[in-house]
Amino acid sequence: MMKRILATMLVLCALPGWLPAQEAKPSTPQSTVETPTNPRVIKIPVYLVNVPLTVTDKKNRLVIMMTKDDFNLFEDGSPQTVQYFSRETDLALRIGLLIDTSNSIRDRLRFEQQAAVDFLSDTIRRGKDQAFVVGFDVEPQLVQDYTDNVEKLASSIRGLQAGGVTSLYDAVFFSCKEKLLFFPPPEPYLRRMMILISDGEDNRSEHTREEALAMAQRAEVTIFAISTNRSGAEHRGDNVLKRLAQETGGRAYFPFEAADLAEDFRMIGRDLRTQFLLSYTSSNLARDGTFRKISILPVDKSLHVRAKSGYFAPSQ
Repeated sequence: MMKRILATMLVLCALPGWLPAQEAKPSTPQSTVETPTNPRVIKIPVYLVNVPLTVTDKKNRLVIMMTKDDFNLFEDGSPQTVQYFSRETDLALRIGLLIDTSNSIRDRLRFEQQAAVDFLSDTIRRGKDQAFVVGFDVEPQLVQDYTDNVEKLASSIRGLQAGGVTSLYDAVFFSCKEKLLFFPPPEPYLRRMMILISDGEDNRSEHTREEALAMAQRAEVTIFAISTNRSGAEHRGDNVLKRLAQETGGRAYFPFEAADLAEDFRMIGRDLRTQFLLSYTSSNLARDGTFRKISILPVDKSLHVRAKSGYFAPSQ
Protein backbone atom coordinates (compact mmCIF):
# COMPACT_ATOMS: atom_id res chain seq x y z
CA MET A 1 0.00 0.00 0.00
CA MET A 2 2.81 2.43 0.90
CA LYS A 3 4.57 1.66 -2.38
CA ARG A 4 1.36 2.52 -4.30
CA ILE A 5 1.09 5.93 -2.56
CA LEU A 6 4.72 6.78 -3.27
CA ALA A 7 4.27 5.81 -6.92
CA THR A 8 1.25 8.10 -7.22
CA MET A 9 3.20 11.02 -5.74
CA LEU A 10 6.04 10.49 -8.19
CA VAL A 11 3.62 10.52 -11.15
CA LEU A 12 1.97 13.81 -10.00
CA CYS A 13 5.30 15.51 -9.47
CA ALA A 14 6.31 14.53 -12.96
CA LEU A 15 3.30 16.31 -14.49
CA PRO A 16 4.13 19.77 -15.97
CA GLY A 17 3.40 22.75 -13.73
CA TRP A 18 2.47 20.72 -10.65
CA LEU A 19 4.08 21.45 -7.30
CA PRO A 20 2.66 21.61 -3.81
CA ALA A 21 1.20 25.10 -3.20
CA GLN A 22 3.76 26.10 -0.59
CA GLU A 23 6.56 25.43 -3.04
CA ALA A 24 5.01 26.91 -6.22
CA LYS A 25 7.48 28.78 -8.44
CA PRO A 26 6.81 31.32 -11.18
CA SER A 27 6.85 29.72 -14.59
CA THR A 28 8.88 32.66 -15.91
CA PRO A 29 12.39 33.19 -14.54
CA GLN A 30 12.51 36.08 -12.07
CA SER A 31 15.08 37.95 -14.13
CA THR A 32 12.71 38.33 -17.07
CA VAL A 33 9.75 39.79 -15.13
CA GLU A 34 9.41 43.50 -15.91
CA THR A 35 8.17 45.90 -13.26
CA PRO A 36 6.78 49.07 -14.90
CA THR A 37 8.48 52.20 -13.65
CA ASN A 38 5.71 54.48 -15.01
CA PRO A 39 2.40 52.69 -14.41
CA ARG A 40 -0.52 54.01 -16.42
CA VAL A 41 -2.64 56.50 -14.48
CA ILE A 42 -6.37 56.23 -15.07
CA LYS A 43 -8.01 59.61 -14.68
CA ILE A 44 -11.70 59.75 -13.83
CA PRO A 45 -13.17 63.18 -14.62
CA VAL A 46 -14.99 64.77 -11.71
CA TYR A 47 -17.60 67.38 -12.55
CA LEU A 48 -17.90 70.08 -9.90
CA VAL A 49 -21.32 71.73 -9.75
CA ASN A 50 -21.00 75.43 -8.91
CA VAL A 51 -24.04 77.23 -7.53
CA PRO A 52 -23.94 80.99 -6.88
CA LEU A 53 -26.62 81.89 -4.35
CA THR A 54 -28.03 84.86 -2.49
CA VAL A 55 -29.65 84.69 0.95
CA THR A 56 -32.26 87.15 2.25
CA ASP A 57 -34.19 87.36 5.50
CA LYS A 58 -37.94 87.71 5.90
CA LYS A 59 -37.65 91.47 5.36
CA ASN A 60 -35.81 90.86 2.08
CA ARG A 61 -32.52 92.10 3.52
CA LEU A 62 -29.31 90.48 2.28
CA VAL A 63 -27.67 88.01 4.69
CA ILE A 64 -23.87 87.90 4.49
CA MET A 65 -22.85 85.59 7.36
CA MET A 66 -23.48 81.94 6.46
CA THR A 67 -21.59 78.63 6.50
CA LYS A 68 -22.11 75.41 4.54
CA ASP A 69 -23.71 73.84 7.62
CA ASP A 70 -26.56 76.35 7.34
CA PHE A 71 -27.92 74.59 4.23
CA ASN A 72 -29.40 71.26 3.20
CA LEU A 73 -28.59 70.43 -0.42
CA PHE A 74 -30.52 68.07 -2.68
CA GLU A 75 -30.21 67.02 -6.32
CA ASP A 76 -33.30 65.37 -7.81
CA GLY A 77 -34.39 64.74 -4.23
CA SER A 78 -31.17 63.00 -3.16
CA PRO A 79 -29.05 64.58 -0.39
CA GLN A 80 -25.68 65.94 -1.53
CA THR A 81 -22.54 66.93 0.36
CA VAL A 82 -21.37 70.52 0.11
CA GLN A 83 -17.65 70.39 -0.60
CA TYR A 84 -16.83 74.08 -0.91
CA PHE A 85 -18.64 77.13 0.37
CA SER A 86 -17.47 80.72 0.50
CA ARG A 87 -18.62 84.27 0.27
CA GLU A 88 -17.50 85.48 -3.13
CA THR A 89 -16.95 89.19 -3.54
CA ASP A 90 -14.00 89.04 -5.90
CA LEU A 91 -14.91 86.57 -8.65
CA ALA A 92 -14.30 87.81 -12.18
CA LEU A 93 -17.53 88.85 -13.92
CA ARG A 94 -18.68 88.20 -17.47
CA ILE A 95 -21.71 90.39 -18.10
CA GLY A 96 -24.08 90.38 -21.04
CA LEU A 97 -26.18 93.56 -21.26
CA LEU A 98 -29.26 93.00 -23.46
CA ILE A 99 -31.37 96.04 -24.28
CA ASP A 100 -34.75 95.87 -26.01
CA THR A 101 -34.76 98.47 -28.79
CA SER A 102 -38.18 97.66 -30.24
CA ASN A 103 -40.79 100.35 -30.83
CA SER A 104 -42.54 99.54 -27.57
CA ILE A 105 -39.78 101.09 -25.45
CA ARG A 106 -38.97 104.10 -27.65
CA ASP A 107 -39.95 106.75 -25.09
CA ARG A 108 -37.95 105.09 -22.28
CA LEU A 109 -34.77 104.15 -24.12
CA ARG A 110 -32.75 107.20 -23.04
CA PHE A 111 -33.33 106.49 -19.32
CA GLU A 112 -32.40 102.83 -19.81
CA GLN A 113 -29.22 103.74 -21.64
CA GLN A 114 -28.00 106.13 -18.97
CA ALA A 115 -28.82 103.74 -16.10
CA ALA A 116 -26.97 100.92 -17.87
CA VAL A 117 -23.91 103.09 -18.48
CA ASP A 118 -23.80 104.15 -14.82
CA PHE A 119 -24.09 100.53 -13.70
CA LEU A 120 -21.21 99.33 -15.86
CA SER A 121 -19.09 102.29 -14.74
CA ASP A 122 -19.63 101.29 -11.11
CA THR A 123 -19.25 97.53 -11.68
CA ILE A 124 -16.55 96.78 -14.27
CA ARG A 125 -13.06 96.41 -12.76
CA ARG A 126 -10.38 97.06 -15.36
CA GLY A 127 -8.27 93.99 -16.04
CA LYS A 128 -10.71 91.66 -14.23
CA ASP A 129 -14.31 91.99 -15.45
CA GLN A 130 -15.62 92.16 -19.02
CA ALA A 131 -18.99 92.93 -20.59
CA PHE A 132 -20.64 92.90 -23.99
CA VAL A 133 -23.73 94.70 -25.31
CA VAL A 134 -26.56 93.31 -27.46
CA GLY A 135 -29.43 95.37 -28.82
CA PHE A 136 -32.47 93.50 -30.08
CA ASP A 137 -35.61 94.28 -32.04
CA VAL A 138 -36.11 92.33 -35.30
CA GLU A 139 -32.99 90.33 -34.44
CA PRO A 140 -30.21 90.46 -31.84
CA GLN A 141 -27.16 92.51 -32.77
CA LEU A 142 -23.84 92.43 -30.95
CA VAL A 143 -22.95 96.11 -30.84
CA GLN A 144 -19.95 95.71 -28.52
CA ASP A 145 -17.99 92.53 -27.90
CA TYR A 146 -16.32 91.64 -24.59
CA THR A 147 -14.24 94.47 -23.20
CA ASP A 148 -13.28 96.01 -19.87
CA ASN A 149 -13.26 99.46 -21.47
CA VAL A 150 -16.25 101.27 -20.03
CA GLU A 151 -15.97 104.08 -22.59
CA LYS A 152 -16.45 101.60 -25.46
CA LEU A 153 -19.38 99.99 -23.69
CA ALA A 154 -20.99 103.37 -23.01
CA SER A 155 -20.57 104.47 -26.62
CA SER A 156 -22.24 101.31 -27.93
CA ILE A 157 -25.15 101.67 -25.50
CA ARG A 158 -25.77 105.31 -26.38
CA GLY A 159 -25.68 104.43 -30.07
CA LEU A 160 -28.72 102.14 -29.84
CA GLN A 161 -31.88 103.36 -31.57
CA ALA A 162 -35.45 102.13 -31.17
CA GLY A 163 -37.47 100.56 -33.94
CA GLY A 164 -38.99 97.27 -35.09
CA VAL A 165 -40.57 94.23 -33.48
CA THR A 166 -39.16 92.14 -30.59
CA SER A 167 -37.02 88.98 -30.73
CA LEU A 168 -36.43 88.57 -26.98
CA TYR A 169 -35.93 84.79 -26.90
CA ASP A 170 -33.53 84.85 -29.83
CA ALA A 171 -31.48 87.53 -28.06
CA VAL A 172 -31.20 85.45 -24.87
CA PHE A 173 -30.43 82.26 -26.80
CA PHE A 174 -27.78 83.95 -28.98
CA SER A 175 -26.05 85.72 -26.10
CA CYS A 176 -25.86 82.60 -23.94
CA LYS A 177 -24.76 80.25 -26.70
CA GLU A 178 -22.26 82.49 -28.47
CA LYS A 179 -20.89 84.67 -25.67
CA LEU A 180 -21.53 83.08 -22.25
CA LEU A 181 -21.25 79.33 -22.80
CA PHE A 182 -17.75 78.13 -21.95
CA PHE A 183 -16.80 74.45 -22.37
CA PRO A 184 -14.99 73.10 -20.55
CA PRO A 185 -15.93 75.42 -17.68
CA PRO A 186 -13.28 78.05 -16.97
CA GLU A 187 -10.84 77.74 -14.11
CA PRO A 188 -11.00 79.68 -11.91
CA TYR A 189 -14.77 79.97 -11.96
CA LEU A 190 -16.23 83.00 -13.74
CA ARG A 191 -19.52 84.45 -12.63
CA ARG A 192 -21.66 84.78 -15.73
CA MET A 193 -24.65 87.09 -15.63
CA MET A 194 -27.10 88.75 -17.97
CA ILE A 195 -28.97 91.99 -17.46
CA LEU A 196 -32.08 91.94 -19.62
CA ILE A 197 -33.94 95.22 -20.12
CA SER A 198 -37.28 94.57 -21.83
CA ASP A 199 -41.04 94.46 -21.39
CA GLY A 200 -40.88 90.69 -21.80
CA GLU A 201 -42.99 90.59 -24.94
CA ASP A 202 -41.81 88.56 -27.93
CA ASN A 203 -43.40 88.56 -31.38
CA ARG A 204 -40.55 87.58 -33.68
CA SER A 205 -38.20 84.93 -32.26
CA GLU A 206 -37.43 81.61 -33.93
CA HIS A 207 -36.57 80.11 -30.53
CA THR A 208 -39.12 79.50 -27.78
CA ARG A 209 -38.98 80.75 -24.22
CA GLU A 210 -38.04 77.30 -22.94
CA GLU A 211 -35.25 76.97 -25.50
CA ALA A 212 -33.85 80.32 -24.41
CA LEU A 213 -34.09 79.30 -20.75
CA ALA A 214 -32.41 75.93 -21.38
CA MET A 215 -29.49 77.63 -23.13
CA ALA A 216 -29.10 80.04 -20.20
CA GLN A 217 -29.01 77.05 -17.83
CA ARG A 218 -26.42 75.25 -19.97
CA ALA A 219 -24.26 78.38 -19.91
CA GLU A 220 -24.73 78.73 -16.12
CA VAL A 221 -25.96 82.28 -16.55
CA THR A 222 -27.77 84.24 -13.84
CA ILE A 223 -30.40 86.52 -15.38
CA PHE A 224 -31.41 89.84 -13.82
CA ALA A 225 -34.41 91.24 -15.66
CA ILE A 226 -35.59 94.85 -15.53
CA SER A 227 -39.09 95.40 -16.88
CA THR A 228 -39.88 98.40 -19.05
CA ASN A 229 -43.62 97.92 -18.53
CA ARG A 230 -44.92 101.13 -16.99
CA SER A 231 -48.64 100.40 -17.30
CA GLY A 232 -49.00 99.56 -13.61
CA ALA A 233 -50.83 96.35 -14.53
CA GLU A 234 -49.20 92.95 -14.74
CA HIS A 235 -49.14 91.44 -18.21
CA ARG A 236 -47.78 88.40 -20.00
CA GLY A 237 -44.29 89.82 -20.42
CA ASP A 238 -43.89 90.19 -16.64
CA ASN A 239 -44.29 86.45 -16.17
CA VAL A 240 -41.69 85.78 -18.86
CA LEU A 241 -39.13 87.96 -17.10
CA LYS A 242 -39.92 86.39 -13.72
CA ARG A 243 -39.44 82.86 -15.04
CA LEU A 244 -36.14 83.62 -16.78
CA ALA A 245 -34.80 85.24 -13.61
CA GLN A 246 -36.10 82.78 -11.02
CA GLU A 247 -35.00 79.64 -12.87
CA THR A 248 -31.43 80.96 -13.19
CA GLY A 249 -31.05 82.30 -9.66
CA GLY A 250 -31.53 85.95 -10.55
CA ARG A 251 -34.28 88.44 -9.90
CA ALA A 252 -36.83 90.44 -11.88
CA TYR A 253 -37.36 94.14 -11.16
CA PHE A 254 -40.44 96.16 -12.01
CA PRO A 255 -39.69 99.87 -11.60
CA PHE A 256 -42.78 102.04 -11.88
CA GLU A 257 -40.91 105.10 -13.10
CA ALA A 258 -38.10 105.18 -15.63
CA ALA A 259 -35.99 107.10 -13.13
CA ASP A 260 -36.21 104.11 -10.74
CA LEU A 261 -33.97 102.11 -13.07
CA ALA A 262 -30.88 103.49 -11.36
CA GLU A 263 -31.95 102.05 -7.99
CA ASP A 264 -32.62 98.65 -9.59
CA PHE A 265 -29.14 98.61 -11.04
CA ARG A 266 -27.68 99.49 -7.64
CA MET A 267 -29.56 96.56 -6.10
CA ILE A 268 -28.12 94.22 -8.74
CA GLY A 269 -24.66 95.51 -7.91
CA ARG A 270 -25.21 94.79 -4.20
CA ASP A 271 -26.39 91.28 -5.06
CA LEU A 272 -23.17 90.61 -6.96
CA ARG A 273 -21.01 91.65 -4.03
CA THR A 274 -22.90 89.67 -1.39
CA GLN A 275 -23.31 86.30 -3.11
CA PHE A 276 -22.02 82.96 -1.88
CA LEU A 277 -20.59 80.16 -4.02
CA LEU A 278 -21.56 76.59 -3.15
CA SER A 279 -19.86 73.68 -4.92
CA TYR A 280 -20.40 69.93 -4.83
CA THR A 281 -19.76 66.75 -6.78
CA SER A 282 -23.01 65.03 -7.71
CA SER A 283 -23.63 61.53 -6.35
CA ASN A 284 -25.14 60.77 -9.77
CA LEU A 285 -22.06 59.95 -11.86
CA ALA A 286 -23.97 59.32 -15.11
CA ARG A 287 -22.76 61.55 -17.93
CA ASP A 288 -26.12 61.59 -19.66
CA GLY A 289 -26.70 65.28 -20.41
CA THR A 290 -29.96 65.34 -18.46
CA PHE A 291 -31.29 68.26 -16.44
CA ARG A 292 -30.73 67.80 -12.71
CA LYS A 293 -32.92 69.75 -10.32
CA ILE A 294 -31.20 71.48 -7.38
CA SER A 295 -32.89 72.35 -4.10
CA ILE A 296 -31.09 74.35 -1.39
CA LEU A 297 -32.99 74.64 1.87
CA PRO A 298 -31.73 76.88 4.69
CA VAL A 299 -31.73 75.34 8.15
CA ASP A 300 -33.22 78.61 9.41
CA LYS A 301 -36.71 78.51 7.89
CA SER A 302 -37.06 82.29 8.09
CA LEU A 303 -34.37 82.74 5.42
CA HIS A 304 -34.82 82.57 1.67
CA VAL A 305 -32.26 81.24 -0.81
CA ARG A 306 -32.15 82.49 -4.38
CA ALA A 307 -30.23 80.13 -6.67
CA LYS A 308 -30.54 78.39 -10.03
CA SER A 309 -33.13 75.62 -10.19
CA GLY A 310 -30.76 73.08 -11.70
CA TYR A 311 -28.12 72.31 -14.29
CA PHE A 312 -27.46 70.09 -17.29
CA ALA A 313 -25.18 67.18 -16.50
CA PRO A 314 -22.15 66.66 -18.77
CA SER A 315 -22.66 64.24 -21.65
CA GLN A 316 -20.33 61.65 -23.17
